[in-house]
Amino acid sequence: MKKDHSIRSTTILGIRIGNKAVIGGDGQVTFGDIQMKSKAIKVKSFGDGNVLAGFAGAAADAMALFEKFENKLDEMNGNLQKAVVDLAKDWRTDKILRELDALLAIMDQRNSFILSGSGDVIEPDGRIISIGSGAGYAISAAKAFLKSGEKDPVTIVKESLKITADICIYTNDNITILETV
Repeated sequence: MKKDHSIRSTTILGIRIGNKAVIGGDGQVTFGDIQMKSKAIKVKSFGDGNVLAGFAGAAADAMALFEKFENKLDEMNGNLQKAVVDLAKDWRTDKILRELDALLAIMDQRNSFILSGSGDVIEPDGRIISIGSGAGYAISAAKAFLKSGEKDPVTIVKESLKITADICIYTNDNITILETV
């Protein structure tokens, strides 16, 4: 049976401006149509704070993938692109990893990537990255803030996620934000 990669359980939003990268995520955890938790943390930093990541989907699966990613980043001496590609290859080909149900958004100050278990490694155009049920809303809000002249990435991520929480029933306003060092 083919997995449904249209994750309906969170919103992760990242943006790069100048030499800063910022990623944020809401804290809602749902099980079907029931909110089970409101203060989950779905973003993490790696590589001494130079790499940021967030997940949408099954939390245990994402934690396993984060651990695997951290090992890949170490193996590749901090080369984000190589670590991401190698993780995607393993995720797609390994019998156990292939069953993990999550999407990852990973970024540093220069690059952004979206990874899925089907082997997708997407490097979005521009400086905005988003995954999860509210991704479209978050991207739209972030683009509007950029167009208005807002230059602070923390403000853009925070306010865009708040707007998303007002629209998407799978996203709340308990927001965690991380910045690159």
